[in-house]
Parts: sequence; structure tokens; C-alpha cells
Amino acid sequence: MRKRTVALAAAATTLLAACGGDDGGQQAGADGEIAGDITVLTNRTDIVDTVFADYKAAFEEEHPDVTVTFEAITDYEGEVTTRMSTADYGDVLLIPNTIAPADLPDFFEPLGPVDELAETYRFVRGEQAYDGQSYGIAITGNVQGIVYNKTVWEEAGVTEIPTSPDEFLDALGAIADATDAVPLYTNYADGWPLTQWEGHRGTISADPEAANLLAETDSPWAEGEEHFVIDSLLFDAVAAGLTEPDPITTNWEESKGMLGRGEVASMVLGSWAITQMRDAADDPDDIGYMPFPHQVDGTFHSTAGGDYKNGINVNSDNKAAARAWLDWFADESGYATDQGGLSPRLDGPTPDTLADFEELGVEYVELAPAEPGAESLVNDIDAEAEIGLWNPDYRQRIVDAARGASGETKEQVFDDLNARWAEARAAVVGT
Repeated sequence: MRKRTVALAAAATTLLAACGGDDGGQQAGADGEIAGDITVLTNRTDIVDTVFADYKAAFEEEHPDVTVTFEAITDYEGEVTTRMSTADYGDVLLIPNTIAPADLPDFFEPLGPVDELAETYRFVRGEQAYDGQSYGIAITGNVQGIVYNKTVWEEAGVTEIPTSPDEFLDALGAIADATDAVPLYTNYADGWPLTQWEGHRGTISADPEAANLLAETDSPWAEGEEHFVIDSLLFDAVAAGLTEPDPITTNWEESKGMLGRGEVASMVLGSWAITQMRDAADDPDDIGYMPFPHQVDGTFHSTAGGDYKNGINVNSDNKAAARAWLDWFADESGYATDQGGLSPRLDGPTPDTLADFEELGVEYVELAPAEPGAESLVNDIDAEAEIGLWNPDYRQRIVDAARGASGETKEQVFDDLNARWAEARAAVVGT
């Protein structure tokens, strides 16, 4: 086994890999019967004692020789990534986004060939897969957009969905002028919500190859490029005073109620957040979902991909039981659509939470996998550049610059990012 190291760069999004099926379950069960105690790690601290308790009861009724214990973790990425330097990171866990594809075999049990699993599940080919094997199954599928309070936007006189960044900024300005709501909430202090902006790779260009093309450019932050469009919107909104006045004091859990009560107008989050926001709202019908303010040939697009992926700790003593839970969660729990997401199963239902997108004619973009042997290329460049596209520090830097806390201009930040990317690309690719 290779040395246990966790890559600094993140594997693809808010968003990527899948698996399961009867054949895979039989493979996993070859080591023994479906029995034993398993620990399941989750980031859902809000429903671990309610919804997940019901899942436990249903699963253990079907598998009476298995006992499931949940461990809910608030700083999931940070704590679990640290724990993975040991063998103690549960039996089933959400694969951290900071794990590079080439490192998946060191930490996770293979679930089966990608080609076979892709006959049943979405988000398999390009997400948490390596060398033809899948290592994780999506807990739900997300599309990318902006969750917002419809009533606040209407009170500000904004009745049309913005089709460009400038229109979006104008809308935020109207909200600031006409209401007491924070137009755009970044959730800076918790950090991880800022990584949701990265999920719009492919949304701007409507190109399934968008992520792979990062390995072919020296300047992702050049004007017109996807990262320029995404990060400029964040910078410009903060610089114009259209975000929370003190980003250091933001609070993720509190922000749900703030959006629902109309104290916050909008947040950039994956579609997984719609249900949570509706649950926290005084009137669930106030919560809407709009695409990123950008169109290609007059059409909105949204990147679609898997959320966190359930994987099996390669060190687990009860891999058959762990696989049984992983398969049951994907196939029978109903978690995906209950949480407003796309089912990981190809034959699964579509949630009503995406009705707004259907009305707008949003077209989904599912990112293409990298060529064999190049699965880690973008992540390797990102790690060499020490940018961390999926880490919060990168966009916290942008927020800090925009609010005048760092002394950097947008041009200085983007020029530095381009220079570091180009140098890293030369080191990794060699050309």
C-alpha cells in the first residue's frame, strides 16, 4: 500500500461518484456474512437523531445481525481528512472532497467496475472512480444554482430571473435599497459553503469537458473564462456591499432561518439546500431556486453531479455489513429525493424541488470524466499550485480582498492565481 497521504487538492465537487448493485454486494460479502457492528460517519448533524434513526430501524429490521451507529461531524472535511491518517475513520463514510482520485485505493474498498455500475447509477464515470473502479456511491444528486427568498425579491421589484452577472448585481442592489435583507449571504465563517461556487464548473460554458480543460490552460482566471465569471460575481457583490456586513460572524445553521424569514435574500448553494431552507422557512413556498446568472445562446445551464459519495473504509472489519448499508442507502432509503435531490439510481424519481428549473428550461451539464491515466491531473496541478479550488481558503481570500481586508485588488488576486496555475501546470504536465 502506498504511503497514507491525503492530497491537498480536492477531487471533483460538491458533487461526484457512485456504485452499488447486487453483483457488487456479492463481491463485498465474499469476506463473510452480513453481520456485525458498523459505524457510519455523516455530516448531517441536523437529522442524525431523527431521519437517520428511522433509517437505522428500517435497515436493521432487514438485516437483524447488523448494528448501525452514526457519528455526526460538524467540520466534516477537516476532521475526517485528519482521521484518515489513521485507520479509524468509520466503516462507511462520505468520501472527503480532498481525496485525490489516485489515492482512493489507499483508503477505500473498490465497489465494482465503473462500466457495470453505470448501468444502474448516475454520476459513476467521472466521480470518485479510478482506474476503471468505482469507490463511492452518491447519497444524492445535485444541480447547481442559487436558493432565494421569492417574497424578498418581489418586494424589491425584481420579477425576472437575472440572465447575466450584471443583472444579478442590479437585482441585489434593488434588494439592498428596498428591503432590510442581506442581498447575498456568503457564509464566510463556516467556510465550506463558499466551496459551492466551484460547483459551477460547466455551468458557464455549458461544456461537459469544462473540468478537464483546466489542465490545458495557463490562465483559468482570464477574462471570459469560467473561473473569472464565477469569482468576479463573488468579488463584485462583496465589493459593492451586497453581502453580510461582517463575514467573520456568519453562521450556517442560523442562515437557514434567516433566509426563510426574509432576513437574507439569496445564497449560492447546490440544490440539496432547497429542502433544508424550506424546512426552516415560515412559509416553504417563499423558497425558490434560480440558475447561475449566465446564459449560453439564450439558455440557462446547471452542472449536475453527485453529492458526497458513501464509501467503505478499506480497513473495515465488517465490509459485507458496510456494503449492505451502502447499497440499502442508495436503493431503498429514499434519502436523495426526500432531501430534494436527484436519485443516484437511473430509474429514480425527479424531485419537485426543481420545478423552478423546469419552468425556466434549464439544461443540465454532467461533467465528462478525464481520460484514463489523467484522472488526477487537474487535482495534481491544483495541489502543486497550492490554490485549493475546493477548499474555502481560496474564496475567503477573494472575499477578504473585495471587502478591503487584505489590500489586494481583484486583478492582483486573479493575476496571482493565473501565475501559480501556469507554473504548477508546467511542473505537472511538463509543457
